[in-house]
Amino acid sequence: MNQAAPRRTEQNEDEGSRPARRRVLASLGALPAGAVLAGAGAAHAAPGGRGKGKGRGKGRGKGRGGFRLGVENLLEEEALETLRDARVGLITNPTGTDSSLRSTIDLLVEAQEQGGFTMTALFGPEHGVRGAEPAGGSVVDYIDEKTGLPVRSLYGATQKPTPEMLEDVDVLVFDIQDIGTRFYTYIWTLYYAMQAAGENDKRFIVLDRPNPLGTDIEGFVLEPELSSFVGLREIPQTHGLTVGELALLFNGEFLDGATALEVIEMSGYDPEEPLEAELPWVLPSPNIPSAETALVYAGTGMIESLNISEGRGTTTPFLWFGAPFITEAHVDTLIAELEAADLPGVLYRPMFATPTTSKHAGEFCGGLQIHVTDAQEYEPVRTGIHVLAALLRNVEEVDWREGEDCRTEADECWVDKLTGTKRTRLMLEGGDSPEAIVAAWRKESQRFRATTQRYRRY
Repeated sequence: MNQAAPRRTEQNEDEGSRPARRRVLASLGALPAGAVLAGAGAAHAAPGGRGKGKGRGKGRGKGRGGFRLGVENLLEEEALETLRDARVGLITNPTGTDSSLRSTIDLLVEAQEQGGFTMTALFGPEHGVRGAEPAGGSVVDYIDEKTGLPVRSLYGATQKPTPEMLEDVDVLVFDIQDIGTRFYTYIWTLYYAMQAAGENDKRFIVLDRPNPLGTDIEGFVLEPELSSFVGLREIPQTHGLTVGELALLFNGEFLDGATALEVIEMSGYDPEEPLEAELPWVLPSPNIPSAETALVYAGTGMIESLNISEGRGTTTPFLWFGAPFITEAHVDTLIAELEAADLPGVLYRPMFATPTTSKHAGEFCGGLQIHVTDAQEYEPVRTGIHVLAALLRNVEEVDWREGEDCRTEADECWVDKLTGTKRTRLMLEGGDSPEAIVAAWRKESQRFRATTQRYRRY
């Protein structure tokens, strides 16, 4: 790719041809970058390495190792013309930066004169534009102190931009780091914003970023009756697409091409190559403090559905789990069972902690920590299913977090929302093995992979 003329992927009614694959990978915080719905068509899992290749590539360009983010390509003179004469609203949070950690907000404000556009608003997802709000905390409207721009909340009274919120906007720009997991809410902020853009005749631009989970796909495809803001549409628990590719899929599969969508692609990026350039890790939310946390979250995030701490309020959220009623003997049994499963790329150790917030705050808890030893081989959702099964089998006090309100097939429990189906809960309660659950989702994953091919851009 010519670095002076970054590729722009446009989609409205017709889809352009798929560009040639690049052979260089950029990573997030020293982890590999990380894979939607098909009725038919051949699909196959990537050979050994879960879609994260083992060779090394070489790149060219201004970024680290030749890698350039979508925001960096947007700021090239030719690409910046796409904003000329437009009133621009930016959907972002602290992860919206270039490779040198300069804020996308600041970069676009500074580029207004050169690009001939006007910044008119900022839009805040869960945790807010500046990332200060806790999980589930309402985000409010306010005036940004640094820029003087109005900040409009997309996580509070409304999750979808209203016509009034878009009155002074011609183009919505999205620049947020996703972590590849269906129940992480930023992709649903993306979906709703795209939908609103289509309904209000606004253009939509996605500044692309890597997916820390690689291109593999795990988990059941969401069942529509379980749609919520931790899973609005029918995609698997891990989708294996960049946010730009996911936006193209949303537009093509669910929004009938109604959004005037443009993706500013990355350069020097291939999700099937190993680490070539390392991006500093900017935590996308308060409980994803490291790239390793992002890698495990798709699986250990399911522990939220139990009366077990998933590590919120400790220094190792989602890497540790525990409860006051888990004893040392329980820990030994859990580790022995997980080791016997011979899951790839992971080790376990006993760890005792006292969470300061959330479940079991202030209580001394027995538990264990997950250590990822091979990020390319690690399977987060498969591992998470084994963890849930081991806890339910071996610790009598373990229960779904709703307790008596989660006892029947008719009940709708948090585990159903997170896994996108009641099958996971019913199979676990029925004594099915974790591997039986994994086998049950494989065909869905393959069909979904086949659908993604038309939307992949790297």
